[in-house]
Amino acid sequence: MSIQGVSSYVPYPLPHWKYDVFLSFRGEDTRKNFTDHLYSALDEKGIIVFRDDKELERGESISPGLFKAIEESKISIVVFSRSYAFSTWCLDELVHILECKNTNNQQMVYPIFYDVEPAVVRKQTETFQEAFAQYEEVFSENIEKVQKWRDALREVANISGWELKDMNESEFILEHLVGIDSHLKNLRLLMDKECNVVCMIGICVMGGIGKTTLAGVVYDLTSHNFEASSCLANVREISEEGGLTSLQNQLLSQLLKLPNNGIWNVYDGINIIGRRLRHKKVLLIIDDVVDIKQLECLAGKREWFGPGSRIVITSRDKHLLMMHGVDEIYNLRELHDDKALQLFCGLPLALKVLGSFLYGKTTKEWESALKRLKRESENEILDILKISFDGLRETEKKIFLDIACFYQGENRDYVTKILDYCDFDPVIGIRVLIDKSLIEISTDSRFWMHDLLKEICQQIVKRQSPEDPGKRSRLWKEADIHHMLTRNTGTKTVEVIKLENFTEEAEMHFSTSSNSFLKMINLRMLLIRNLQLPEGLEYLSNELRLLERHGYPLRSLPSNFQPDKIVELNMRYSRIEQMWCGIK
Repeated sequence: MSIQGVSSYVPYPLPHWKYDVFLSFRGEDTRKNFTDHLYSALDEKGIIVFRDDKELERGESISPGLFKAIEESKISIVVFSRSYAFSTWCLDELVHILECKNTNNQQMVYPIFYDVEPAVVRKQTETFQEAFAQYEEVFSENIEKVQKWRDALREVANISGWELKDMNESEFILEHLVGIDSHLKNLRLLMDKECNVVCMIGICVMGGIGKTTLAGVVYDLTSHNFEASSCLANVREISEEGGLTSLQNQLLSQLLKLPNNGIWNVYDGINIIGRRLRHKKVLLIIDDVVDIKQLECLAGKREWFGPGSRIVITSRDKHLLMMHGVDEIYNLRELHDDKALQLFCGLPLALKVLGSFLYGKTTKEWESALKRLKRESENEILDILKISFDGLRETEKKIFLDIACFYQGENRDYVTKILDYCDFDPVIGIRVLIDKSLIEISTDSRFWMHDLLKEICQQIVKRQSPEDPGKRSRLWKEADIHHMLTRNTGTKTVEVIKLENFTEEAEMHFSTSSNSFLKMINLRMLLIRNLQLPEGLEYLSNELRLLERHGYPLRSLPSNFQPDKIVELNMRYSRIEQMWCGIK
């Protein structure tokens, strides 16, 4: 294909998409294997796909036909392979794909790296380096063209995509298509209701289950049905970094195709949005909302938008969506057991992150990693899902950590009573946690949460002091409690200690001083059974609300203990003769 022929073709915008997906690939590498599988899988899902060997009619000019197909496609999937760069045809396609993406900001581009690493494509090393060494000789008089190819490869390789290396192709394709079909179908049914009115739909679920992915797929597959569309991703982050006006400017830029809307304050932005969009049928995706103010400045009222508009809002907070008065709330559930390993509790984020960690490891390394996962969650999962935790108030965080560390599976009324002792306002706090999809209540009124979230909460506590348990707020493991009490390292940070029984081995090597609890002045719950105190006990925190000390070996509690806040005391099987000496 001549360079002149390509450069003479001028792209033009089209009002409607003819294809959902344009497939760009090196035929001799992937046509008879991966690309065939991918094409078939997409076609089975009802996705209209263009690929050159199927669609172009005999006699049609190849270059304009291909370029027109790119322009008529909503999404381009670029399959990079080892010899991709040896095809000037593929490189010209890639440049044109980026022109369509960057000129009108509508076409979505997703790379797949087939048996080649993203870094190789991005840096043009190995086979890509060989190809460009040839081009710099052959096209020495048109070196700008070669540089365009380099820039295009670098730009697309920097887009988040998928890497397929030494992996079963069918499994790879299924992995990235399963799980979302039923959600997509249900959500589109909600969107198709009452076609001529403005409809607001909320997608609610805890972080990591896939609400952002689902909203993105809905946007990709339905935006061509609207006069204008906008996908505001990561609203929480953008709002924190650039403020609400940056979101308003981005929204208007995408919907009106204007480079700068000159919004300097939120109220001007509200007026402009309502005035400029009220006659337009728009699709607006607002992703990861954490504050009602974000919705009030972006989609405060239905009359801001034209008839038939759809506003899709994703949030971890169900109460926030209800406050805004959305028409429907779609509660996104985790993947079913046949689609996600029980170990990962159906969380796509966990599957992705932990899958990346385990990919390419030996069987022994897998076994070792699985043991490790029982002890701690991978940092990337913790950091991402911790966003939900960071958005809580302090008392809500305390309630959440108490439930995760101590009360999984316990009766709601009983736990509410315990937390009420601690002045945490648990009725409201528990409702907030439920609305944010962080905990659930089972049919028999017991607390339930994902194992991964439980692990994350326990890791949050462990991170308070990785090496010194005495500087953590909550202790529930025998080894940590043993470490703290035998070394007398407890501090004012400790709030709760709960352990059913020490093992016989631990008791044999357990020796604690009489002032082991002296520095734990904020201890509010102490539940330990069969703990021996050979030197006696001189101090207990006056903040204690709940003291459960089965088998207490002494005749009384410390004389300086002030039980003003105690609401539950359980001293069964103890040798106690009187609660304390003197009048309290």
